Amino acid sequence: MKRFFLEASDGHQVACYSWPSSSPKAAIQIAHGMGEHAERYDWVARCLNEKGYSVYASDHRGHGATTNEHLGYMGPDGWNRTLADMYELNRHFRSLHPNLEICLLGHSMGALLAQQYTTRHGRTIDAMVLSGSPGFKDQQFSFIGQCLLKFELWRLEPWEQSKLMQRALFGRANSAFDEPDSTGYEWLSRDPSSVAKYVTDERCGFVLAAGSLIDMFEGIPQAQSPWAIAKIPDVLPIYIFSGDDDPLHGERQDLDRMITAYQDRGISNIEHRFYSDGRHEMFNEINKESVMEDLIEWLERRWHPNKKGRNQTIFNRIRK
Repeated sequence: MKRFFLEASDGHQVACYSWPSSSPKAAIQIAHGMGEHAERYDWVARCLNEKGYSVYASDHRGHGATTNEHLGYMGPDGWNRTLADMYELNRHFRSLHPNLEICLLGHSMGALLAQQYTTRHGRTIDAMVLSGSPGFKDQQFSFIGQCLLKFELWRLEPWEQSKLMQRALFGRANSAFDEPDSTGYEWLSRDPSSVAKYVTDERCGFVLAAGSLIDMFEGIPQAQSPWAIAKIPDVLPIYIFSGDDDPLHGERQDLDRMITAYQDRGISNIEHRFYSDGRHEMFNEINKESVMEDLIEWLERRWHPNKKGRNQTIFNRIRK
């Protein structure tokens, strides 16, 4: 893994990471979730390297090494600027490998960003993968969220955390998994070691600051409006996967709403997979190797349509 910095159009230094393949067949650009950082995807990237994919990722504003002063604060207009950062990383890769195709892989909040990215820059990518996406929320979700945040920003600075919104968004996420010794993050994975790593990582476990949350809540309806979806190329291949027990997708109703909206747009190359008993972070679940096998199988069919079969050989060499 190599770390480098890209200077954004506003002068912000964005921390980026690359896992290059010596002879890449395509590239994967990863957009991580809220309250984490790109280096958590090192194992995923190395698995993809083994199959000939170069991997790029960046720490979103307010996260990881891109953080300036306030963890979780993306800065003024931070949601849109983060989308612009993703576009700049895409352009950086294109400048190095103009003839290679790119798949955008977004997890959780990164999936929300990816969903909106396709409405603005859909022709700069050749495929999209969504992991742990919250799906498409109903209009009330965004409206109520914006109203609560406007109240919170009346009393808070934009870079401060809103305890009210933390409870509203994630207060019940762990309710189905609570035990006497719960950490509060069991909703992420059934694997206790993965949860422990998350809990002890000082770069994980926070919610966006109030000023950045309202940016996100304004972006959500923009990404799922009919006029925005109409801008997504109808030939874009999309692969969506999630755990059945992920508390963020509304018992799959919100994911089904998203899939239906994409299909109504005329996007026909959509595949989805739901993992029984899986929780939010399928890349860190007890069946993560099967999850990677399924992802790589989809990618191989995307770039090698006649290739069949599963990938059984790489996981003994690559461990967290």
